[in-house]
Amino acid sequence: MASTPRIRFRRQVRNFALIWAGITFIMGAVTFIAIYMAYGSLTNTASGASLRNVAIPTGTTVAALAVVPTSTPQPTQAPVTTTPASVAQAETATSAPTATLLPVENKRFQLGVQVQVNYDHMDQWMQVSSDLNVRWVKQQIRWEDIEKEQGTYDWYETDTYLTAAAAQGLEVLVSVVTAPEWSREQGVDLAQHGPPANPQDYADFVAALLRRYPGKIHAIEVWNEQNLDREWTSTNGLSAANYVELLHATYQTVKSIDPGVIVISGALSPTGVSDGVHAWDDFVYMDQMIDAGLLNYTDCVGAHHNGINVSPEYTYDTIPNDPTAIFRGPYDNPHHSWSFRSTLQTYASKISLKGGDQKLCVTEFGWPSAEGLDGIPDGFDFAKDNTLAEQSDYTVKALD
Repeated sequence: MASTPRIRFRRQVRNFALIWAGITFIMGAVTFIAIYMAYGSLTNTASGASLRNVAIPTGTTVAALAVVPTSTPQPTQAPVTTTPASVAQAETATSAPTATLLPVENKRFQLGVQVQVNYDHMDQWMQVSSDLNVRWVKQQIRWEDIEKEQGTYDWYETDTYLTAAAAQGLEVLVSVVTAPEWSREQGVDLAQHGPPANPQDYADFVAALLRRYPGKIHAIEVWNEQNLDREWTSTNGLSAANYVELLHATYQTVKSIDPGVIVISGALSPTGVSDGVHAWDDFVYMDQMIDAGLLNYTDCVGAHHNGINVSPEYTYDTIPNDPTAIFRGPYDNPHHSWSFRSTLQTYASKISLKGGDQKLCVTEFGWPSAEGLDGIPDGFDFAKDNTLAEQSDYTVKALD
């Protein structure tokens, strides 16, 4: 029979748990009501279709809402809650910890930034990402720089990057690009980037990454803008079917090592050009990838869009004329490639029409601004039209 002090202790713990549960329920209800009032019902009353992507409300702390996924399930921890030691011990004895979601299982809207800077200061940049409560970071990993000779690796950059990200508890997306010369096709133009002759060589490199950094890589984007010849120079040309072969081999390899890692298809470039030699229009190439089996080998469909000098709420055919604009493309030559909204909506529609349930992973987007700069790179004249205030405004609108 339990002693009187133990009974009193259990009663105290039970009462604390009931009070804590009540407070949690009330706060949860208030939070839900606040989100509901800000955004309306999560059901589209016109079509009856549930919204699948809801942006985190402006002004809400991301860390307080986001479930932080990890390849190794760990106890869930509230960002700022502290628990008395005696209660923590009692709860440990009476209940199992709640596992966090694996990256691939977390379907919530999440934010990230690309961190591609001097590796000697990487820990400082990771600290900035952490301070902003942006929980995902992206790095482009250049295969040709790490495995210059088959089977021989120089891991300095990834050691620096992934160690710094792990120290801040950040989730990491790596975009793996640029095959080394030893892996390329015979007779191909090596002056431009392109795929390996054998897709499994790429998959093997990705496997080496995952094995060296278990639990530190949470998503992998397989290649980058493969609808451009400068990214995918191959003796077979700009072949979507060949790309899907690379994706297929990589998907199977990743899932055999760590099924929780998100596999993202290489994001396309909205080109506005479709000659099949130098570029494919992204809508055309997306159709070709889907027909080749894309949706069987990806957890998330990659997307890119440089917003040019157009606010993100406009579809390409509703962009109002701006007579002050220096760059005239979106106004004088309407095309879907100018529009952030048209690009993402059409990708989502193509996926849905083919029976896919994948979401979009927007791995690059933004609005360059030349304000305060002496010069800009060639091809970025449209940056002269964007003020820093517009850059901020467009980014927030895009996230919403």
